Amino acid sequence: MVAERGTSTKNMMLRLDPELAERLQTVAEVEGRTIADVVREAIGALVEQRRGDERFRRLLQENLARHERALRLLQDDDS
Repeated sequence: MVAERGTSTKNMMLRLDPELAERLQTVAEVEGRTIADVVREAIGALVEQRRGDERFRRLLQENLARHERALRLLQDDDS
C-alpha cells in the first residue's frame, strides 16, 4: 500500500448497486473494519495490479501519444 502524503485526504462519493453495497458492508462487518478501509484497500490493490499490467501500460502509452499530438495541434504557431 502507498503511504499517504501529508495528512490530507481526498473525499469521494461512490455510487454502488444496492446488492454490491450490501456485500461490501458484510465484508467490512465480518472483518471488523469500516467500509472506507475495505474500499481503500480494494482500490489500492487495483491500482497496484494495473501498474504491473502490460495491457494497461500499453493503453497509457497510446493515450499519452494521442494527447501529445493534440497538444501540438493546439499550440500557437507563434510560440
